[in-house]
Amino acid sequence: MAGILTCLWKYRNYIVIVLTPLLLLPLPLISPTSEAKCGYVIILMALYWCTECIPLAVTALLPVILFPMMGIMESNEVCIQYLKDSNMLFIGGLLVAIAVEHWNLHRRIALQVLLIVGVKPSLLMIGFMGTTAFLSMWISNTASTAMMLPIANAVLQQLCDTEANAEERDFNMAAAKNGVDNQAFEMGLEAQQRRLKTEQKYTKLTKGMSLSVCYAASIGGTATLTGTTPNVIMKGQIDELFPDNGGIINFATWFGFSFPNMLLMLALSWLWLQFMFLGFNLKSTFGCGTKKEGDREAFQVIKDEHKKLGRMSFAEGCVLTIFTLLVVLWFTREPGFIPGWATVLFNKDKTYVTDGTVAILMSALFFCIPSKLPRCCGRSEDGASSEAPAALLNWDVVHEKMPWNILLLLGGGFALAHGSEKSGLSLWLGESLIPLQSIPPFAISILLCLLVAMFTECSSNTATTTLFLPILASMATAIKIHPLYVMFPCTISASLAFMLPVATPPNAIAFSYGNLKVLDMAKAGFILNILGVITINIAINTWGVAMFNLNEFPSWANVTKTP
Repeated sequence: MAGILTCLWKYRNYIVIVLTPLLLLPLPLISPTSEAKCGYVIILMALYWCTECIPLAVTALLPVILFPMMGIMESNEVCIQYLKDSNMLFIGGLLVAIAVEHWNLHRRIALQVLLIVGVKPSLLMIGFMGTTAFLSMWISNTASTAMMLPIANAVLQQLCDTEANAEERDFNMAAAKNGVDNQAFEMGLEAQQRRLKTEQKYTKLTKGMSLSVCYAASIGGTATLTGTTPNVIMKGQIDELFPDNGGIINFATWFGFSFPNMLLMLALSWLWLQFMFLGFNLKSTFGCGTKKEGDREAFQVIKDEHKKLGRMSFAEGCVLTIFTLLVVLWFTREPGFIPGWATVLFNKDKTYVTDGTVAILMSALFFCIPSKLPRCCGRSEDGASSEAPAALLNWDVVHEKMPWNILLLLGGGFALAHGSEKSGLSLWLGESLIPLQSIPPFAISILLCLLVAMFTECSSNTATTTLFLPILASMATAIKIHPLYVMFPCTISASLAFMLPVATPPNAIAFSYGNLKVLDMAKAGFILNILGVITINIAINTWGVAMFNLNEFPSWANVTKTP
């Protein structure tokens, strides 16, 4: 029996691939309507995504096969969903992130911030969390975590070694002064106990620092539209399901809502991790009025790392300039309170220029600008005329670092949303959810956020938002509440994967670095999940209401159609 179970477990993915569509087949056979057929595809994809029996990106391609074969949509109509404006925005943002990583600009920024905050435990945690969150706003959460954790470990190891050596040296000096040679054995034991206690303290601190970095990466990614994939998915779904929304979600409006929420979540996360791993002895953890040798040596580690980078190169300066220009253009394209440059110059009667246009324009410059100052008369070492310098980016680097699978996931989500609308499944879902009108909207939002935060612990945040957002849009339309009132909080909640090492790549990286146990992450992450849901709902019910006029059901959301 044990052998059979072992064999089944080995082949579980193949079993799921074959059995799942067969077990779900009665749904379209008993009810051969467009709604049932679309529901079959969505449930099948949801189970494939949750079990990951085949790669997520391959599952995202199933609408290309099943929608035309089931008569839900024509193939041309399905395929066009896989490369929309939101995908272009995502590609542009990723190209900028790749350029920043390629020229090590993110490392320079991180080390510069750490030189400013210093190495006292609480300040160090603030420094690492703030820097990681800022970097995650622009580059991938995984990259920012992978870069920051080795720096954190090196600094903490130096602090631990220096403090342990200093205590041992002080103890030996005191022993020699008191002339207690006959108690050498007891003294040796006491010295070992002191060193062990110091190492235990720093082991606990390393756990806290590792968790603070990976949590800050996930939190920071929520602050900008291109910070993490669920944000782009939400923009794409809003534009797909509500095409007359007037560009309500753009870089500026997303940042205006999410950045204050990110700061609040980051502060509460720091307080909780401070309490768990450092305690609230502020004089000790902030180092008020103290300056130890260990601090100086640990600070020197950061200085040495920064020194290795040398002076800022021409390429780094160009990348920083393009990055800054991109952010400025995003903010000023359509700020909301005044006409933006795109409105004045291009979008007079239609939205010709979007955030995606700007992202592709600026990221294309990486392939046009040389990585070194051109020198017409330059010579190589052998006296021959030197070659022209390479561009800031080349396609080989992009091809290696670009997560192409995410683009297919985005497209699969847009195809599902469009299929739900065309088949009438959205209308059916909306009518089925009308009884929810009796529940206060704030209660609906909190319950849905908790559900999404739980679901994203065992499923990718991309798959979670792709599955939930069309359903939430249908529900909001049916019960006449602003779609953003539930879609925005749930999108951010999809990034609250704090409890399990497998929930996100940053968690997995921290788990491998920080001598963590699953219980450590679960205890810290559970409270942070609750705090995250609370802060998101405070945000949506305060400045969110003011920004997006969420107390009224918008006319653009009234898109009830018959299939």
